[in-house]
Amino acid sequence: RQQMGNPVMWFEVAGKDQQGLKDFYSQLFEWQLNDMEAMPYAMVDTGGEGIPGGLGAAPEGSPGHVTFYVQVEDIEAALAKAEGLGGKKVMGPMDIPSGQIALFTDPEGHQIGLMTQMG
Repeated sequence: RQQMGNPVMWFEVAGKDQQGLKDFYSQLFEWQLNDMEAMPYAMVDTGGEGIPGGLGAAPEGSPGHVTFYVQVEDIEAALAKAEGLGGKKVMGPMDIPSGQIALFTDPEGHQIGLMTQMG
């Protein structure tokens, strides 16, 4: 059996007006959104189909971003590989409830996420 590549497992849209983004995407795509407690982030309820994701507030001074997260076994190794191929580490690894995340930019400056999965 052929080994498959690393799957995309999460997407994120973050911007200056998180409520405006929530209104836009929920109306455009009829997305059901669930606000997280204690942080400006809403999870997109996919009903078990497609790739799950979230709508968040961009950090102060940031223009915002659209990012997809790719599942990897080892975040440090994946960041080192990205840097070896011309990318740049932006953040992480950082622990989250489901594992770890990190961010890097590709050689053209696009921000991409890495994510491990617990279990």
